[in-house]
Amino acid sequence: MIQARTRSPEDTKNLAASLAELAHPGDLLLLVGDLGAGKTTFTQGFAAALGVSEPVTSPTFTLAREYHGRLLLHHLDVFRLDQISEVLDLGLPELLDSDGVILIEWGDVIRQALPNDYLEVALTFVDGQDTSPDERVVLLTPIGPRWQARFGTLVAAIRQWTGEPPC
Repeated sequence: MIQARTRSPEDTKNLAASLAELAHPGDLLLLVGDLGAGKTTFTQGFAAALGVSEPVTSPTFTLAREYHGRLLLHHLDVFRLDQISEVLDLGLPELLDSDGVILIEWGDVIRQALPNDYLEVALTFVDGQDTSPDERVVLLTPIGPRWQARFGTLVAAIRQWTGEPPC
């Protein structure tokens, strides 16, 4: 697990953009966090780094959106799903076989329906007297071989947000 900290929505977007530079076709990222934690903000930064020029908004009511950039980006929001079987209605198995990258907001809700090969991005609010309401802790947990193989690259890509000295 890698712990990072962002201090503003723009900072969260920049961290996401650094991760997008590492994205490969077939990658899956689960975005986890409370309402307002920054899941869509993260996706906006990730999409911008992929060269997506259209506005990126939360797919809460449409459940899924597709954006074209350097890689095809599938952005899903499964918050409103009542049953795990509804994942099939989203065409998730087909998306997982595509050449795009998939970001799933509230991905922890459907974790058991997903392959065991993803990057979990958990965004949490920072509580404290001397913190801004825009500060977030971002925990990156690579699960499975695809992201585990890039662990060192992940650490290097987000070093400025971890408080680690540069290499």
